[in-house]
Amino acid sequence: MIQIRLLFVLAACRFLETALALPDDAAQYTLLSQGHYKHELVEVTDAPKRNTTQVLTSFLDLKKLRSYPPLVQVIDDDFLPSLLLDVNWTSSDYATLGNTLKPKKLQDEPSITLIRPPTPRAVCYSATNLTYTVTLTDPDAPSRHDPKWSEFLHWIATGLVVSDTTGTSCLSRHTLSLTDLKDLVPYHAPSPPKKTGKHRYVLLVFAPENGTTGPLHLTKPDGRKHWGYDYHGERVGVRKWAAENRLIPVAANFVYAQHKKQ
Repeated sequence: MIQIRLLFVLAACRFLETALALPDDAAQYTLLSQGHYKHELVEVTDAPKRNTTQVLTSFLDLKKLRSYPPLVQVIDDDFLPSLLLDVNWTSSDYATLGNTLKPKKLQDEPSITLIRPPTPRAVCYSATNLTYTVTLTDPDAPSRHDPKWSEFLHWIATGLVVSDTTGTSCLSRHTLSLTDLKDLVPYHAPSPPKKTGKHRYVLLVFAPENGTTGPLHLTKPDGRKHWGYDYHGERVGVRKWAAENRLIPVAANFVYAQHKKQ
């Protein structure tokens, strides 16, 4: 059972060309909603409100979302999330977009839950009948000051089609079962080296650009350092791999972790 917790929410909606802003002192926030598949737009007039979620109501230039510092080097410049991403290693060890966890808590594959939130106009998008891909990457390998291995690939799993069991309700949860996911690259637990500070471990969920529900024929990276790409002095990783495989990011979350010896 996933522990209920407070989520500070940033709602983004491309077709409305607006976004909801964050307070300056927001320590953590979860990214929300825009439609990658406009033909799946569903009107919901009785969307339930989640009392654990504070929806913010002031407006913000979309560029602020795209330049969110911890993620700007990893995600596409035009990334606008369409789903909340709930990541849990245990009931008490979970990602809240920038919290710190001990590496020993991250040894096993996490459970992944996608949450489909409504827009301010009570419109939500279907999260079902798409084949999702989950990735975990470290842009700070071996350290943030010397990212010569960046990005380091920790996990690629794919092959799951979420079926619709909740009708058109917004804020419905769709759990990606680890038994149904197929590892393209097996989970490699985060293990930041000594005296390298905090590392960002970024989880991204992708959907196929063409919206297919069929099997995805993804290329397997040749290695974990730089995601198998040739290194030319700049970070390279999940963004390039996703583009080559025609995947678009629909959700993001991350945690910090560091070695106990600093």
